[in-house]
Amino acid sequence: MALIIHDECINCDVCEPECPNGAISQGASIYEINPLLCTECVGHFDKPQCVEVCPVDCITLDPEHPENHDNLYQKYLKLTTGQ
Repeated sequence: MALIIHDECINCDVCEPECPNGAISQGASIYEINPLLCTECVGHFDKPQCVEVCPVDCITLDPEHPENHDNLYQKYLKLTTGQ
């Protein structure tokens, strides 16, 4: 699954630079994650880096974008190799 940032986000700016895919950006009121770019850091790290650094634990799996590890890895390959 892609990840989602909830309303508890305090706009601390620590998650955005941690995302290896550039999936996190400032939204209208809180940071947002683009599900087309989010791989939960599969292919880059063992754990999602945004979740690791979030001081308020407001980042969870997005139930509207279900994906398994293989899907996330294939997305990672597309993003990193352009195929």
